[in-house]
Amino acid sequence: MVVGFQITNYNIAKLQNPMRSLDEYLLEAEHAHGHLCAGQVLGVRLAMLGLEKLGIEDPRGNKEDRKRLVTFAEIDRCATDAISLVTGCRLGKRALKFRDWGKMAATFVDLSTGKAIRIAAKESSKTLARAMHPEIESKNQQQMLAYREMPEDDLFTQQWVKVELAAEELPGYKGERIVCAECGEGISFRREVVRDGRVLCRSCAGERYYEPL
Repeated sequence: MVVGFQITNYNIAKLQNPMRSLDEYLLEAEHAHGHLCAGQVLGVRLAMLGLEKLGIEDPRGNKEDRKRLVTFAEIDRCATDAISLVTGCRLGKRALKFRDWGKMAATFVDLSTGKAIRIAAKESSKTLARAMHPEIESKNQQQMLAYREMPEDDLFTQQWVKVELAAEELPGYKGERIVCAECGEGISFRREVVRDGRVLCRSCAGERYYEPL
């Protein structure tokens, strides 16, 4: 039996418009994240809007589009997994940047044009979700449905911003590797700190998040 790629109207449509529908992204998000929730719906819609505003159609497939996008996520919740899925930006590719601000927001940067847009979920969307579907007792189910249906202007704020990215922050950057004078571990991407004339990693310079036993 020969398994091959069958040309169908669906496949042709995908080649012409590689952006998936909301429902298609949500199916992928549920599979990748392990469950579907209101945060996933917010994250998918937020990312889809960011890509639309920047005019980036295929960040997960087209080679040129993949190199164009850097995304800053401001919360470590379900929405961030969804944003990563839609945009193709990941920490390991240095295209996803995390800023621990606790906000349901993300900024999308087009490296080819310098344009950047920050999109944040409105707090008022929660109240609006209750008003839209008072018949649903579960808050998560209520928000999941309402967040699918809400117009973008009711769900998000949008702001064009300027983001300065140093060379060492860019995907594909290859720079000198420094060795910490205290622990001997290597340091990449210019993250070293100079203290009293010594080159140290941030941990040995006092920014340690763990305590040695």
